[in-house]
Amino acid sequence: QVHLVESGGGLVQAGGSLRLSCAASGGTSYAMGWSRQAPGKERAFVAGINWSGDSTYYTDSVKGRFTISRDNAKNTVYLQMNSLKPEDTAVYYCAAGARVGALDYWGQGTQVTVSS
Repeated sequence: QVHLVESGGGLVQAGGSLRLSCAASGGTSYAMGWSRQAPGKERAFVAGINWSGDSTYYTDSVKGRFTISRDNAKNTVYLQMNSLKPEDTAVYYCAAGARVGALDYWGQGTQVTVSS
């Protein structure tokens, strides 16, 4: 069983930056990713990274602004978010699984609010 704990959310003005972190425990060799859920909307995939870190995936709306990375020595995955927009406001969830397309374990989420 994988346990995931997110941190780094908060309130930022449009155009600003935040870095989310997700510390994982209880498992090894997992692909990881981030999804988000805005008020009144379904949870949606944002970014994913394979175990080795040499393959990354992004939803179109964040390409060029967000960067996912991982440090396997620290069992941590990061989401660097730049040029934030009000529409990026959501609860961001970290996830882990056998592959990016099958993320089965979820963290509790961290709120990101972007003011205009």
